[in-house]
Amino acid sequence: MIDRLKIMDERYEEINKLLSDPEVVCDIKKLTELSKEQRSLEKTVMLFREQMKLEESLPDLREMKNSSDEEMAEMAQIELEEATNRISQIEEEIKILLLPKDPNDDKNVIVEIRGAAGGDEANIFAGDLFRMYSKYAESKGWKIEVLDAMPSEMGGYSQIQFKVNGEMVYSSLKYESGAHRVQRVPATEAQGRIHTSTSTVLVMPEASEIDFELDMNDIRVDTFCSSGPGGQGVNTTYSAVRVTHIPTGMFVACQTHRSQHENKAAALDLLKTRMYDQIVREKEEQEGAERQSLIGRGDRSEKIRTYNYPQNRVTDHRIGFTINRLDAVIDGKLDLVIEQLINEDQKRKLFSGESIRL
Repeated sequence: MIDRLKIMDERYEEINKLLSDPEVVCDIKKLTELSKEQRSLEKTVMLFREQMKLEESLPDLREMKNSSDEEMAEMAQIELEEATNRISQIEEEIKILLLPKDPNDDKNVIVEIRGAAGGDEANIFAGDLFRMYSKYAESKGWKIEVLDAMPSEMGGYSQIQFKVNGEMVYSSLKYESGAHRVQRVPATEAQGRIHTSTSTVLVMPEASEIDFELDMNDIRVDTFCSSGPGGQGVNTTYSAVRVTHIPTGMFVACQTHRSQHENKAAALDLLKTRMYDQIVREKEEQEGAERQSLIGRGDRSEKIRTYNYPQNRVTDHRIGFTINRLDAVIDGKLDLVIEQLINEDQKRKLFSGESIRL
């Protein structure tokens, strides 16, 4: 492991020099790639350097501990214990940082939420989930762009698709795919009975040109009148767009923008992401035996979490985690749950066969 860390340290220094090279500064693509690589190495390299500095201090501290000067010996003993404890802590942190990275972790995502079982209440809950993710994104400094939405008459959405742009978005939101169950008294319930409804969430890493190239000869584009809010253009101009991938029959529609051009671009982006997501899922299924113990992306039908309003309780069923702070979670403080998922996922990877490859 030390040899690997030394190589990372050398590469980090090499990147620092390259970033000051005039040729690199003028090449935006190269500059972006190197800056991204630098950020990915920085935390590990800084910890490694701290560890090396502490280990270099140990011989002197051990010698001072045996000094005839009692005060100096006592101080050296305290510093030696602190240094030893910190080295152990750093080693554990580095182990986690060296775990295999999900190649999609730094990507933006496209999220789809659908009302499922429970009729109007499921759609209302889908709206609550969208607000929860919107507030979570805001707290992270991420941007949300709605790609398509089908509002429900009673509130919420029967379906909504949106993009989340920001730093390391997928690394946090990838755990959200699956069925989310809500238990509460609906506003429409006259007798105060608790109902159980579900909404499904699908989180897809946004596909880039490098990941997946879409052949426009395989694409059919249809236009139609948009519906819902939108002013004078609604039902009068063919601004809504549906794009279909002819070989697979996969299609998506977008009508949230005023212009046909913007809707087409958003729809193509969503279609490309859906097709890339299918490739990723097929690959994960092939590796399923190796990943059984890990917390992956849930199928849409897999119940991953329950939101119990009467008891202010949220339970994530994959890791058996329960917290009585539903009000905070639904208000966007989703890290209360996501951090537990990340910690558990890292723990399982450390004790699985695919932990750290040296």
